[in-house]
Amino acid sequence: MSNKKRLDKIIVIDIEQTCWASKEEQGEQPPEIIEIGLCKLHVDSLEITDKTSWLIKPMKSKISEYCTNLTGITQKNVNGGVIFSHACNKIAKNFGTKNRMYGAWGEDRSSISTECERWYIQSPFSDRYLNISSLFNIMLGLKSAGVSVENALKELGMEFEGRKHSAVDDAYNTARILRSIIKTCRGVLNE
Repeated sequence: MSNKKRLDKIIVIDIEQTCWASKEEQGEQPPEIIEIGLCKLHVDSLEITDKTSWLIKPMKSKISEYCTNLTGITQKNVNGGVIFSHACNKIAKNFGTKNRMYGAWGEDRSSISTECERWYIQSPFSDRYLNISSLFNIMLGLKSAGVSVENALKELGMEFEGRKHSAVDDAYNTARILRSIIKTCRGVLNE
């Protein structure tokens, strides 16, 4: 594939990280990515395809009970997962992410960057990032960030599909929000 930046598809991601109920419980453990969810939003047809998820085996932290209750992910689940660098290689190879814009609800790119720096690897994603939460807030004229994916969907007359805090379901629902924003813009432009 050429190095030309492509806008035919937007890669929408979500990540889940190890988390704890308190700083005391966390101790010296760093938050680590334990799941990467991803899908493609086709810009021409606005079809959402290729819902995919990778469970990532954390190397410096353990899954807490709080984390399992939030995400549904157990230590046993991630013990069978792949290492972060392997997931990144698969993402770049199978989704052409180096040449496409990618986005998420919020600043998931900073977590990806932190994890890549920790393991001395290149990000599987391009430098073209779209914060879909910020775009949503701007489009609706909201003065501050902090609207959840679930509340954004409600604002658009939609229901959340799947399990909350499942990276693949969060990515898919975020792509649905982006699709709605694009449809609205296209409708306004075509009036």
